[in-house]
Order: sequence, then C-alpha cells, then structure tokens
Amino acid sequence: MGVLVCGALLLALICQSHSHSVRDPLNRFKRYQEAPWSDPNQCSRLRQPVIQSNSHNLTLDIRMPGVIPAASDTYLCMAVPVPTQREAFIVDFVPHATMDTAHHMLLYGCRTPVSTKGYWDCGTEQGTCEDEAKIMYAWARNAPPTKLPRDVGFKVGGDTRITHFVLQIHYGDVSAFRDHHRDCSGLTLTMTSKPQPFIAGMYLMMSVDTVILPGKRVTNADIACPYESYPMHPFAFRTHTHRLGQAVSGYRVRDGKWTLIGRQSPQLPQAFYPASNSVTVEYGDTLAARCVFTGEGKTTKTRIGGTSEDEMCNFYVMYYMESKHAVPYMDCMEHGPSDLFRHIPPEANVPIPVPQDHMMMMNMMHGGGGGGGGHGTDHQDDSAPPEPKRAEEDGLDQGAHLEEVVDWPEAPLQLGQVSGLALDTDDNLVIFHRGDHTWGRSSFDNQERYLERALGPIWQPTILVLDPAKGKVLQASGRNMFYLPHGITTDKDNNYWVTDVALHQVMKLSGDGKDKPLVVLGEAFKPGSDEHHFCKPTDVAVDPVTGNIYVSDGYCNRRILKFSPDGTYLKQWGAGYTDRRRRLPFQIPHSLVFLPDRRELCVADRENGRIQCFLAESGEFIKEIKKEEFGGEVFAVSYAPEHGGLIYAVNGESLTGASAPLRGFVVNYSTKEILDTFSPDSQEFKMPHDIVVSRDGSVFVADADTNSVFKFVPGGKAEHRSVKKGGIEVAEIEETETIVQAILKPLHKVPPHVAMPAVQRPPEVSVKHLDHLEHLDQQKQLKLHQQQQPVPAVEPHKQVEAHKQVEAHKQVEAHKQVEAHKQVEQEHHEKEQEKEQSVVRQGVSPGLITALLLIPLVVVLAVGVFIRWRKSRMYGDDYEVKLEPNSSGGILGKLRGKAAGSLNLGNFFATHKGYTRQGFDRLSTEGSDQEKDDEDATDSENEEYSAPPLPPITSSSS
Repeated sequence: MGVLVCGALLLALICQSHSHSVRDPLNRFKRYQEAPWSDPNQCSRLRQPVIQSNSHNLTLDIRMPGVIPAASDTYLCMAVPVPTQREAFIVDFVPHATMDTAHHMLLYGCRTPVSTKGYWDCGTEQGTCEDEAKIMYAWARNAPPTKLPRDVGFKVGGDTRITHFVLQIHYGDVSAFRDHHRDCSGLTLTMTSKPQPFIAGMYLMMSVDTVILPGKRVTNADIACPYESYPMHPFAFRTHTHRLGQAVSGYRVRDGKWTLIGRQSPQLPQAFYPASNSVTVEYGDTLAARCVFTGEGKTTKTRIGGTSEDEMCNFYVMYYMESKHAVPYMDCMEHGPSDLFRHIPPEANVPIPVPQDHMMMMNMMHGGGGGGGGHGTDHQDDSAPPEPKRAEEDGLDQGAHLEEVVDWPEAPLQLGQVSGLALDTDDNLVIFHRGDHTWGRSSFDNQERYLERALGPIWQPTILVLDPAKGKVLQASGRNMFYLPHGITTDKDNNYWVTDVALHQVMKLSGDGKDKPLVVLGEAFKPGSDEHHFCKPTDVAVDPVTGNIYVSDGYCNRRILKFSPDGTYLKQWGAGYTDRRRRLPFQIPHSLVFLPDRRELCVADRENGRIQCFLAESGEFIKEIKKEEFGGEVFAVSYAPEHGGLIYAVNGESLTGASAPLRGFVVNYSTKEILDTFSPDSQEFKMPHDIVVSRDGSVFVADADTNSVFKFVPGGKAEHRSVKKGGIEVAEIEETETIVQAILKPLHKVPPHVAMPAVQRPPEVSVKHLDHLEHLDQQKQLKLHQQQQPVPAVEPHKQVEAHKQVEAHKQVEAHKQVEAHKQVEQEHHEKEQEKEQSVVRQGVSPGLITALLLIPLVVVLAVGVFIRWRKSRMYGDDYEVKLEPNSSGGILGKLRGKAAGSLNLGNFFATHKGYTRQGFDRLSTEGSDQEKDDEDATDSENEEYSAPPLPPITSSSS
C-alpha cells in the first residue's frame, strides 16, 4: 500500500510540473533555448506559435506542419504572418532542424507570399513570394545558428513591406522518410517591439550572365559595384553556388586596397558565417566578389539558372546600419570596371579544398540531381585544388603538430632574461636578452622612471645571431648600450630595431655588429606620452615595402605609433572595438607583427588576452582574435603567410584571474580557429615572452623566466600524435577498468598488506614515461607498454563472478591480479572451503539488510507466529516451528512443521472472504520446495559466479 501511495504522489507531482510548464510561456521559451533541435520523428502539437514573454518581447515558432516530401530535391514552403501590425525587430534566430532530414533552410520576408494556407511546393515556378522576397536567415547542414550583434535587429511589420515570413526547406534525400515520419523542422524567432539602435540588412552580390565552358579548368565570375549609401558594417556573410563552385570571396575595395569580408567554399554548409574582418563600408568604396568555377568533366556549357543543372554565383553580406539611415536590402549585379580585378588578392583564385567525407555526404544529399558522369567528375575536382597549391593546402588540412627539438641548441647559451626574438633575411635567429640585468619590483618609481641607472649599461653582448639549425652563435653585439632590453625586429636590410623600457627609447642598429645606433626615437630615461616620447615601449614592426616603423607603447601608454623610415612621426591610434557599447583600450600592447601579404599590423594586447589587427596604412581596425584558451593574457604574436595566413601566439599567467596552461598557439587568420597548441617536453613554460616563425615552419619561443629559447618544428601530425598518445592512455585505462570492475564498493578498512588497486600504479609506467613513449613508433610503444605492465587479462566469466560477489572478494581479487596472479592459482584449492564462509560474513552490508530484509522479516515472522498460534489451537501442542539458522538458506532459515504441517500463503489467503486461490498457488513456501532449492544451490554453482579463493581477511576489513 505504501508503494502505491508513493507512486500516486510522484505521478501527481509530475503532472503538476508538466501543467505549469505548459501554462508558463517563459518556461517554454527557456525550453526552446535549452533544446534548439527538434526531434525529426515527432511533431509536437502542444507548442503555441506565438509566445508573449512580456509586454515588449515575444517568440514566434515557424515549423513545417508535419510534411512528408514525396521525392528527393523537394522544396517546400509555408507562410506565417508577422504577429503584429506595428514595427518589430528580430533579434535572434534558433534553428530546429538536422542534416539527416533537411538539406538547407531559408527564411524570407515579403508582403505577398504565394500562399497563406498550408504549405506548397516552391521548387517549381511558384517560388516563395509574388513580390520581392528578402532573405533574412539561412541554415544548412548542422551549421551553427546566426547570432546578431547586440542592439541589432531585422525590422519587420509597420512600414517595412514585410508582413509575412516564408519558410523554405530543401529536402535533399527523402530516404530519411522511409519510416513515414512527419517533419516539423523550422526555426524560432525572438522579436521585440523596442526600437533597436542599429538595423540589420542584406546586400546580395549576384552574377547573372556567367557561362562555364565545358572542360575549362577555371572560370571566374566577377561582380563589383560602387557603394553609394550611408556607412554599413558587415558582420556575417554567406556563399552560394551549385556543384561547380570551388570558392567565393567578397571584398571591400578602398583606395586600391582590398579588405576581405568573407571567403568560403560553397560546398561547405551554406549558412551565414562571421565576417573575416571588422570593416566599415562607406560612400565611395567598392564592393567586389569573385566565384571560382571549374568546367572539367562537363560536356556542355553551364549557365546561371535555378535548376540543379545550372549554376549560381551569390555572395550575401549581412550588415547593420544606424537606424535613422538604414536600408534593409541592397543588391549588385554588375561586372565592375574591367581593370579592377587585376588587383584582386591571389587567395581569391585558389579553390578551397573540401574534406572527402563531406563531399560524399553532399553527393548523397544530392543523389540523382547532377546528371550522370559529369557529376562524378565534378565531385572529384571540387575536392582537389590546383597542383601548385595542393601540397600546401593538404599540409594544413592534415595539421602538422609542432614538437620541441629537445637537443637544441647543441651547446648551452649564456643568456639573461630573454625578452625578444627576430629573424634576419637569411632566417638566422636574433636573440635580444638582458645579460646580468633583471626587471624587478624596485626597477621603476611611481613616475615610471628607471631607478637602477647606477648599475650602468649591460656589459655583455645583448644581441646574438644564431644558426637556426644547431643554435651556434654567429655574431654578438649590443654591448654597453642597453639597460632593460625588450622588443626587437629586423628590416629588409638586416638592421635591428629595438626597444629599451628603462631608456624609454626605440633605436635602429646596423646588422653588421657595430654598437652604434643609426636612429634614436625618444629621450633617454624620460617617459612621456607625446609624439616625441615613449613610456616603456615594448616592440617594433617594420613595413618591408615602405620602411615605415610601428611602435607599441607600451606599459604606460596605450597606443600604436607610426613613423617614417627616418623617424618622422606620422600618426597614432588606440585599440579597436567590436562592441560599440564596450570599448576596451589597450592593456599593455606587448608585441607587434607586420603582415606583408595583407598590409596589416597585428598587436598582442597582453592584459586583455586578445590579438587585434589594423590596416597598416590608416590604422583602421580590422579584426580581433580572442580565445578562452588564451586564458586572459597574450604575450606575443607572429605570422606566416602560408596556408592562407597563420597567426602564432603565446599566452602568459594572468594577474587578475585563473590562467590557462602556458603554451603556444597556431590560429587560422581567416576563421580564427585554433589549429594547434604546443609546449616544450624538456621543461614547462614559465614566462613565454616572444615568438617568431621561420620560412621553413620552425618556431622559436623566448622564455624570460628560464633565460632560454625553445625551438619547435613540424613533426608528427597533430591528429596522429593525439591518437598515439590516446592509444597508450586507453590501453592503461582498459587495464585499470579490468581491475576496477572487480570492485563494487571500497572496503571501510584495508589491511596494511593489501594495496588499493585504484591507487596503486606500477612505478615503471609514469606519466612522464608515457610522454617519452610518444616519440616511439606505435608498435614499440605497445610492446614496451606490455612489458612494463604485465597485468593478466581477466577472463569474461570471472568478470561476471566479480560483479556477483561482495566488495572484499572484488578488491582482493583485483590486488591479486596485479600483484600475484600465479599465487592465486596455487592457493585456489586450499582456500575453496573458506570462500563460502567469507561470502556469508562479508556479503551484505547492514544498510542493505535493514532496507530490504527487516520489514519482510517482521511480516513473515508475524504471519508465522499467527499461523503457529492458530495451528496450536487446531492441533494442540504437538505442532512446532523449527528455525534452522545453520542451513544454507541464510539467516532467515526455514519455517516448517512436522510432516503434516506447512506454510502456504495461497491457502492462508483463500480462507478469508474476498480472496481466491488464483494467483497464489505458486507462492507456496512448503518445506519440500525449499529443501529442493537448497540442494540445487551447490558449491559448484557458487563457484561459477564467485571470484577465485581469497586469503583470510580479518573482521576489521569489513
């Protein structure tokens, strides 16, 4: 009865919770946020299409009404009215679809949809809208949702001519509907009636007359238009072609300079991606785009069109503008000036390789839509870039992992605090260090003036030129010139440009080893913040073309300064920002790198834990790279133009919060994706202070705390390395699991001679040794690992035995497996008799007995006493109840009388009114049945489900 009452109460609570969640719109909105993907096998009828969370905000659920597409490549549309006649703003999109069901999904806005009832096939001539359809959102192939910037929204309703939303879903392969389930994919819009400061819009660049010739390897479709409106800020982009498209790139062109907005393979998920750079498009700029196609494998011309046999070249720019000047939709369909595209960046001509498994998935989704053999050839060409680029791209895709060269340099170097690194034109490594000077707490006063001038300049050579292969010193210079060296770089003539934080100066030195400055910027030992003074300047970068000088200033000031090659001041700027409401100034601009192929300057903003990039000519902010993996601080940054641009960086310990592990990072410049992380094996980073990368891919890191320089080279591929390491770890874990599986619960106490398997670790296989094993090939690793950890495998039936027995058996068995498996086999027969006694003594915990047996025991004893009393009334004193505690039936024993006496619950309940024998006949507890069960429970049966015999364990171990 108690169980029934508890079940009824639990069911009532569940029902009450469900009813509250159905009635509470805010609760439902939270559920949307927590579970954005719909179940493709169900179409919930409980969700309301419009949920008003408060007087200003609402959510609109737009879903397909349980459709079953009849054929592959089906386009279905449905229209939903804007839920208000007043103007409203869409501030968020949440998709509810999966790649298994939907190929892609688009949301349009218009005034007159083709239909307002049900859904229709919009892949035919009907289309989506009778008037102009404006795309507002795109999702494809499990792409991440598009996130609008803060204070930005799409304006609908009111006077916008957008009174309806039209959802279009492309069902590529209907084999997913073989189970005849109904699809309700769609998306949820979050809307507000509060006017937004910035209005989102869409700029479409589209080619309308491109012809792709059959067999031609490369065909370019170019689009360009002058921009003649108020400033707009692109924040996302989308590319779209059919199967022949290999790359689509979009740019802003200003004064002859091309700045990338976005570049992507149209064969990847055709969703909106974050813009590659933070740019502003202003009146007089030009917007330009290029689509790269291939006609190889085709036998006929391919033209621009809407069918799968045609092609398309679309580049979408999602932007925002100030609300008072906002234009919600713009387009461009012109070729632009004939000579404009002669200066397009070379990257726009390089096809973007697509992983083979993704191409296979794409072909499955497009099954039968491409037209025979031509499609197969297209597939092959799409995934293969041109020959000159292939090795480079493949190397990047495979992910070469950087590994330390542990025996570099071959001879020890006598270094002080290493503050800066550079490479000359021959790729020789240049080290800038502090000799016997150190930067301590007492080095500066509150006015940032250097207090240790009495020590004099550093007498040791502070600039060392090393052979990068062996680390041999080739040249030494910079004696008696510096007090606290910091940053260093070289120019195209191998001159050194250095900073000294104690002198508050920037100097140019000849690379021939002469200790005499050629140019000096700033006044010695006098900090300042005007055009002629610095305050602890940190680094220098040089434009190899113009010779212009860029200085990061520094520990006291928060700026970047630009000088001509002769040291004439040109301009300065501060930090850029991605959020208008949250503008963070530089917090120690600590390191600079010039990007020659992009004409940009990137700075490591140390205390803000970010990398910011600017146009070197104007100082215009381009982009920011900020990753949680940096841990709050980025000390140094470097760059390599290979593979489309790679950023190299090192982080540091944060003074304001928890730090991430100290390591180096390789980051894709365009996508901001971390491609690799690295750290030394010989010792840990303490204060990685600077980083440079050579043309052959070697990376050098200076550590100011350990007075050392580390060299890393591309070794085993990152993915392969992790698999190898993981293989060893998995092997160890599997053996540990074999041990732990024999332990249900730890003992409260363990005898001193019994070690805990979960704690004990064979000393031969330490973590440090496992790291060393990474440098061996996989077969040697496995062989060595087996030799060092001779743990016998547990047979399957013994694993079952371990799960059936008590904790003492399991733990000692585990110990014996690790320590003395042979001894267990020898003692097996000697300990056979002790096994059952140990099981009885340690088999069940007191809590389990109390919970499971105490109440049934009381009930059974009460019934037994009642029966005995009743039988004694019927048969007299000759009837007795015998309790045999020593029988194998356990502590309950047997309840039985003489031959004529028995306890039968069926008979008992049958004697009472309202009960029948039906259903109780098999509940007999007659002595004969129980005795038969006891006889069946032989030692052989116990042995089948028990652990091997154990040595005697004292009662204290329980």
